[in-house]
Amino acid sequence: MRTDLKRRLGLAIGALIAMTLPAVAGICEKRDFDGQGYVVCTLEAAQEPGLKLWLNGPDGKVLGDFTAVRRTLAPGETLAFAMNAGMYHADYTPVGLYLSNGDKAHDIVTGASNDNFGMLPNGVFCTGGARPYQVIESRAFAKAPPQCRLATQSGPMLVIDGALHPRFLVDSDSRYIRNGVGVSPDGQTAWFAISDRAVTFHEFGRLFRDGLGARDALYFDGSISRLYAPALNRADFGRRLGPIIGYTEQE
Repeated sequence: MRTDLKRRLGLAIGALIAMTLPAVAGICEKRDFDGQGYVVCTLEAAQEPGLKLWLNGPDGKVLGDFTAVRRTLAPGETLAFAMNAGMYHADYTPVGLYLSNGDKAHDIVTGASNDNFGMLPNGVFCTGGARPYQVIESRAFAKAPPQCRLATQSGPMLVIDGALHPRFLVDSDSRYIRNGVGVSPDGQTAWFAISDRAVTFHEFGRLFRDGLGARDALYFDGSISRLYAPALNRADFGRRLGPIIGYTEQE
């Protein structure tokens, strides 16, 4: 109850902040799927160059929130949407692979572990390579590393070659606000989604597979999941983040 109250307060503060910010229309929209509400932000192939992945600022210190990200933008550049983009340690460093325009903060991790990240198969979201957008299983990525302009590793995979992760349970009682990314079968479209309310892994995976048509999808995180989408009056406020992904446009 206390956590839910803090989140509601953060959303309320964020909505007030978002009302004062410039918005880029047509990127994010509210969607309902199977009785649950989500926000889905859609990018097509031509928009891939505007996608960015942030961790540290010019001073080498972690940015940690959407306001700090906006301060790094060039004059006339607008942040259309952003969300947390992968799991991180207590010092905000990525748990797995992080690559942003040649800057690698961490190598890929292929071992299993007892947390969500290590619930194999996990995967890597890769952009700007052979296809505009890809979600690739981590061990396959490590065996034959593809070219990526941006790459962030997280886990578990939500959808693997059209199938839900084998450990997802229909009747699971593990529910969190969750966010992640899915990719169309041709790699031309990426969907970034966050749930309005707490959902199970199974419910979230079905959003990507059955609601959006993703062939592969990757879980970014849960409980800390946050969204910046000023067109929807969203600038979620809360504890500091590690990797952040978002799309920018010139005004």
